[in-house]
Amino acid sequence: MDSLAHKWRAEQQQWRVQGLSRSLESLDRVGGEGLRFRDAEGRELLSFASNDYLALSGHPELRRAAVAELGHSGVGAGAAPLLGGERPVHAALAKALAAWLGEEAVLLFGSGYLANLGLVQALVGRKDRLYADRLNHASLVDAARLSGASLQRYRHGDPEDLARRLRQGGGGRAWILSDGVFSMDGDIAPLPELLDLARQYDAVLILDEAHAFGVLGEGGRGSLAHFAIEQPGPLLRMGTLGKAFGVYGAFVAGPQWLVDVLRQRARSFIYHTALPPALAAASLAALTLLRGAEAERRHLHALRRRLREALPQGPWLPSESPIQALLLRDNGRALAMSARLREAGFYCPAVRPPTVPAHSARLRITLSAGHGTAEVDALALALQSALAVS
Repeated sequence: MDSLAHKWRAEQQQWRVQGLSRSLESLDRVGGEGLRFRDAEGRELLSFASNDYLALSGHPELRRAAVAELGHSGVGAGAAPLLGGERPVHAALAKALAAWLGEEAVLLFGSGYLANLGLVQALVGRKDRLYADRLNHASLVDAARLSGASLQRYRHGDPEDLARRLRQGGGGRAWILSDGVFSMDGDIAPLPELLDLARQYDAVLILDEAHAFGVLGEGGRGSLAHFAIEQPGPLLRMGTLGKAFGVYGAFVAGPQWLVDVLRQRARSFIYHTALPPALAAASLAALTLLRGAEAERRHLHALRRRLREALPQGPWLPSESPIQALLLRDNGRALAMSARLREAGFYCPAVRPPTVPAHSARLRITLSAGHGTAEVDALALALQSALAVS
């Protein structure tokens, strides 16, 4: 053990030198609602790092739903779904999610990571071919690797590169893996082109809508609604309950046969403890609010435009989502800018490799419907000042 400890202590020192060391920070929510937090030093900070896009995580209706179910079902589900962990509220949530998305069925998972692992592991064979966008979320990357299938990663958001690779063909079924909204860049996948290629090459598209559901399209129904696609064809979707829903958990949506197969074959479903019933109840309440949150979505996208217009020369990555990435490239520069923003009262942590590719360190600024225009204006001024001295 001594030699192993020595090895990793040396690695940790290298991470510190390279500006790559990471640590956990405990932030205490101020007032139980909103986006203000207090750090360990007692400093109050306005967060621009949350994926709580519709500011639902502290909503009174979610609290009431969770407390009511807590009194009825207790804290935990107590078992895997197939061993008695399923509750009526889980079935109600799955049915409501399927109706919202116009799908036949939904299966609930404990997290988006588990959902992607289970979906790919259950369906993709070792003789199949996987074509994955280079900037996919880590859960899709790991799912692809663990599947044992032949994996090719095409250039980010580049249907032409994907088409070139699909033309080369090969054995087994072809699968295309992509985020709907990319979690670190914030741009939207070219979904119409991906679906066209899936049809042309008899492939199936697996789309991770974690950062799209609730934010894009009419009723918050994600990328399909954003592009007004009514007949998607060979498409399977994953979504999370921990972002725009403001809760925790995940789901896979698709035809009934898909859910039947996942129930039998998805190891991350079969062997995980069911979602706590109180969280399922809160998610059900969140869905009702989310479906009708058109004003909040308009406000959210207005904030995005306002931030970009206030800092037009900023090194922004292209994005039409609440995720706004300020590309700084150098790890030290990103850390220094994050520290300056903290001094000004804003929480915007630096994002560095391996979360993003080498030499693409950034501030990942996430907007929420809970932010006001004055708060975004103040952030823009702080960013302008920090950029000037960085």
